[in-house]
Amino acid sequence: MESLEAELDHARDLDVSDLADAIESIGFECTRCGACCKANEGSENPQSDGEPVGDDPHTATVFPDEVRDLQDATDYDWRDVARPMPYGLSDDTGGETLEWALQTDACGDCTFYEENEGEGRCTVHEDRPLICETYPFSVALGGTSQPMGEAVDEAGLVRAHECEGLGRDISRADAEALARSLKERAIRELEEAIGVRDNYAPVERESGEVVVYDSEGPKTRDGRPH
Repeated sequence: MESLEAELDHARDLDVSDLADAIESIGFECTRCGACCKANEGSENPQSDGEPVGDDPHTATVFPDEVRDLQDATDYDWRDVARPMPYGLSDDTGGETLEWALQTDACGDCTFYEENEGEGRCTVHEDRPLICETYPFSVALGGTSQPMGEAVDEAGLVRAHECEGLGRDISRADAEALARSLKERAIRELEEAIGVRDNYAPVERESGEVVVYDSEGPKTRDGRPH
């Protein structure tokens, strides 16, 4: 397995035109169905804050600076925007986890998702995180995220994940814009992963306390340095 630094070099060398070719060959148009913003059906897993929901809550990675950008755009508190990534956490004893996920509502949907007459919309669309801006695509590089399970289509290094908008015509201009964002996301994810690794310093925590390790170091669940 290549180092994160080597994968970062690969990400920086990605050709936007090649990525756009791949996106065009797969095809995509957002139908505003909201599936990528809502809880995954059929699970009984609890949310990380201990409130049970009938589905597996929506989980989308968000970088610390993206949380702050959303705070500025909405005047929300950190915990209104982001929650600790739930993996490895316990309702009773808390725990340690890496990174942040967008906050969810009581139904497990993204807190910024709204639906009207069956059509979904993002209330922070202009400030949405890169993972939302580039869905349903990802880049097949080690250290980058592959959202919503296994890829259902692929072209070169571009992977497409489950979405009813796949296979639809996309303009070259839109494909290139999406490709630029996809390259930026791959670079940012690898930079974040390197930052998490380099700034990881275990801290003592009380029972029930959650500690989140991101690229800026350990934090409490409300985003403050631990």
